[in-house]
Amino acid sequence: MCGIVGYVGKRDCADVLVAALSKLEYRGYDSAGIAVFVNNTIQTAKSQGRLEDLSKKMEQEGKPEGHVGIGHTRWATHGKPSDINSHPHRGGENVTIVHNGIIENYKQLKEMLIAEGRSFVSETDTEVVAQLLDYNYNGNPLETIAKTMAQVIGSFALGILFNDFPNRIYAVRRESPLIVGVGEDESFIASDVPAILKYTRQYYLLEHDEIAMLEEGSITFCNMQFRPIQKKLMTADWDMEAAEKQGYEHYMLKEIHEQPESIKRTVMPRIENGMPNLSECGITPESLRAFRNIYIVACGTAMHAGMVGKYVIEKLARVPVIVDIASEFRYRSPLIGESDLIIIISQSGETADSLAAMRLASERGAKTLAIVNAKGSSIAREADMLIYTHAGPEIAVASTKAYMVQISVMYLFAFELAYAKGKIDEAECRRLTALLLETPDRIAALLEQKEELKAMSEALVSAESLLYIGRGLDYALSMEGSLKLKEISYIHSEAYAAGELKHGTISLIDRDMPVIAVDTQPDLHKKTVSNIEEVKARGAKTLVICGESLIPSKEVADYFFAVPEIDALLMPMLAVVPLQLIAYYVSVMRGNDVDKPRNLAKSVTVE
Repeated sequence: MCGIVGYVGKRDCADVLVAALSKLEYRGYDSAGIAVFVNNTIQTAKSQGRLEDLSKKMEQEGKPEGHVGIGHTRWATHGKPSDINSHPHRGGENVTIVHNGIIENYKQLKEMLIAEGRSFVSETDTEVVAQLLDYNYNGNPLETIAKTMAQVIGSFALGILFNDFPNRIYAVRRESPLIVGVGEDESFIASDVPAILKYTRQYYLLEHDEIAMLEEGSITFCNMQFRPIQKKLMTADWDMEAAEKQGYEHYMLKEIHEQPESIKRTVMPRIENGMPNLSECGITPESLRAFRNIYIVACGTAMHAGMVGKYVIEKLARVPVIVDIASEFRYRSPLIGESDLIIIISQSGETADSLAAMRLASERGAKTLAIVNAKGSSIAREADMLIYTHAGPEIAVASTKAYMVQISVMYLFAFELAYAKGKIDEAECRRLTALLLETPDRIAALLEQKEELKAMSEALVSAESLLYIGRGLDYALSMEGSLKLKEISYIHSEAYAAGELKHGTISLIDRDMPVIAVDTQPDLHKKTVSNIEEVKARGAKTLVICGESLIPSKEVADYFFAVPEIDALLMPMLAVVPLQLIAYYVSVMRGNDVDKPRNLAKSVTVE
């Protein structure tokens, strides 16, 4: 969602803010702005559109010159994208803020402020907070922030400038993530680590309802009762180079190519003497044997990784698994209790719906396991057990390597669970673990064939709508392939269990409806081919992603791509790569912004 940055130091503040915001573009945004102290007054520059539009506007109208300021990229929630609705927002004469998140009671607060004679210029909930801070201002910023926080309901992070304190930035958060970066005689606030990597790798995590005050050479923290807080200084485990394109045309293509190394970093440290060992994650054979039911709760791509996990866990460990969309989980009053395990999968570790689902599970007495990529994130800190995925920074909005490491973790977990439950013996566990270790090299070899997939992708460029079909694990893969395509190509795309086509969906099939079939499971091959023949008979153009022993005839497939085979259970590790590349190439050919697709945000930190 929205990105927040702030800077206190000796550098040109406007340049630092724009550079930092450029590293948060993956979060999704439709406008940008900055506010800088210039000779003890706050000057603001903001614009609808991309950061380039803001930079051009400052070139024409003048850049605010100073050393203390805040910046923002906005993803519209209240009020359409416009210059007026862009952040930063001013409240009266005393306060200027940037804001990430949602103010749930902004209407009531706005009515109260209007009744007190306040007027508003924007449609945003953010201006309500700015006006409320100004209304409460008594000359003491800390008291003003604490009083305002007591009145505001929601999930949010704020960067605040007070006119009377031109050398300071104040920051506060409730639920929405915010960090405080520490450089040499300079400091930063940011929504995420990539924003500050150009300047420092050291940072503090701001916790729920904590206030940070940044001055040149000084950072202090306190709670809402103004008691000082001592915080642990953290160091990012990846650097600026990891967050750059390194010669690739797009971040997404780079991240697809980084998948082999990401798997190695994630899997190899958790294998000991040829067997999975998740003890450093808080998982033991004894604890695994105690679980009767497993719920996997996630959103979007992470949920699709959970679907793969469900098939593998149930097949190997014979433990019932329910995969839930996080935004639905709480509202169906799930039947969970002390003997259940809730697995939360989230790339950012800050996904609002997933975090809320995990808290509900904990309240009901279930154990929670988090699979996340972000060190120190909210989900990581609150889970009973934790597996970091070590994918490194994923900048493209459409997830690729994060999904890959998520499913690799699901495999490791399934192997250890099945062995702990006595459903597979040691020899089988070793065999499967060894095959998992082979997947990075197999994926690297697959990537050498990307030109073949590029040629296949040309058949989809003019499509307005298409279907993905598959059975079993291939259906789980179809869901991810379809999501990738719609995210970045803007082609309407849906995934269906292949056997479900005849129950209505086949009525959509004609010569203008391409069908991508995933066929990697030998025991389901004949049935899948039968479904492909059904859509082919109704005029569909068919593209098949298959195992190399399952190559279709010309009568079945107009195009096919054969994936070198491994154990059928592990085929998703390989077969997802061509699906990712097809989505990438179709998007490029359609002239879209691959890394920053319209309307999407990388980290969805509000419901």
